Amino acid sequence: MKIPFDKLDKAFENRVRLQIMSVLVANQRYDFNSLKELLEVTDGNLASHLKALEKEEYIMVNKSFLGRKPNTNYEATDKGKQAFKRHLDALEKLIFFQQNIK
Repeated sequence: MKIPFDKLDKAFENRVRLQIMSVLVANQRYDFNSLKELLEVTDGNLASHLKALEKEEYIMVNKSFLGRKPNTNYEATDKGKQAFKRHLDALEKLIFFQQNIK
């Protein structure tokens, strides 16, 4: 059995990015402050990881106002969902492979 290292996506190597995508794939959208609280990260840390995922076109940013307050929501794109699924599938195969060589 070939180990699927080539299917692992570097965009998801970081724990925070993996968590962001997990949240966005499980939910239609999520706002910045809720993500920050859920993941227990700082504004700057979250913003840098969101920018990295946006650069890969794995997430979309939607900015709006609730009354006079700005509100930024994020959602996973189809490209992002597919990449995340491939990444998870590769991790499952890797775990299966590791269990079978013991």
